[in-house]
Amino acid sequence: MAESKDWKIFQGKRQQHDLIEHLPLPPKWRRFNNQVESTINQDKPTIEKTEIEERWQKLQDLANKNTKDKERGQTFCIQTDQINDGGNEQYNNVVDAVNAALYLRRPLLVTGKPGSGKTSLAYAVAYELKLGPVLLWPITTRSTLQEGLYRYDAITRLQDVQLADKNKDNQQPNNNQNIGEYIQLAAVGTAFLPSLHPRVLLIDEIDKSDINLPNDLLNLFEEGEFEIPELARLSKHLGEQSVTVRTKDDNIDAPIKAGRVRCSTFPFIIMTSNGERDFPPAFLRRCLRVNMPQPEEKALKAIVNAQLDREISETSQELELIKFFLRSLNNGDNLAIDQLLNIVYLVTNEKVSKSEINLENMKSLLLKSLTSAEDR
Repeated sequence: MAESKDWKIFQGKRQQHDLIEHLPLPPKWRRFNNQVESTINQDKPTIEKTEIEERWQKLQDLANKNTKDKERGQTFCIQTDQINDGGNEQYNNVVDAVNAALYLRRPLLVTGKPGSGKTSLAYAVAYELKLGPVLLWPITTRSTLQEGLYRYDAITRLQDVQLADKNKDNQQPNNNQNIGEYIQLAAVGTAFLPSLHPRVLLIDEIDKSDINLPNDLLNLFEEGEFEIPELARLSKHLGEQSVTVRTKDDNIDAPIKAGRVRCSTFPFIIMTSNGERDFPPAFLRRCLRVNMPQPEEKALKAIVNAQLDREISETSQELELIKFFLRSLNNGDNLAIDQLLNIVYLVTNEKVSKSEINLENMKSLLLKSLTSAEDR
């Protein structure tokens, strides 16, 4: 029975490891750009493999320098203990859902109340599995798939061409070749570049999107590729020559041939939702879904300890606040873990004297229900 957990690549224990190296090939119906993927797995010395490995190393260096994302991944706590009394089994479901998404190469739709850790889960996966910086696409009501894929600065390019015409004495590079200087892949587009291991793509608060965006994502999720028309139109002039474009990752460029971006390894995609809308069945069918459960006392202790470096004893003020927070949740208040961290930090800060602060007033101020009406 001890070997039953060996299939899990993501453990949820905030310790980095190389288990992603043992992620098996996807099912046949979820394989993309087979030529590149098989090349990587067979360790054949090809130009594509070298480019992919070099870019992956740059991503590792970039992730190590990004202390904010690193700390977010290190401090995210999720209870992974198996409890058979029906008390907390949902926490294990989150870890299982992450691993199932990795194995099946399917997006993961994570629902839950604000502050339940939906967004932080992406950073925890990226940190533990060493998958590089998280690619974030925050959704608004005006977000479009085009915005998530790439940006083409046509106006600046036109201005540069006009300036070059006025200064004909200066030698200018071929206009077809330097078009890549005006194209930058956005978060989604960067995630679908050929990669040694899955990139982590966070599509945050997708329930805020226009009604058509989930359906627009379907073809990308199924095919694992997209076209950049501005480059595709030039392919007959460039032949096999690639165009180098900027990516969402700082100072990391990528070559694109024939205007098409094809993933070799499907990215690990987390889409978060506060449950404010329903999604079409066709979209849900292509996703795995999991709900972030309400935290229990043990999990909250671990979160407070990780975020505020506080050891919590049975008589501590921190534990009293945690229990008050849980009672409020059980009474129907809609609270976020951020609120708990705020009040614990404030009332236990060494600069704040217990005689100078009214705890009950602080509870009323900092632990307001997120669904409450305006203060009266």
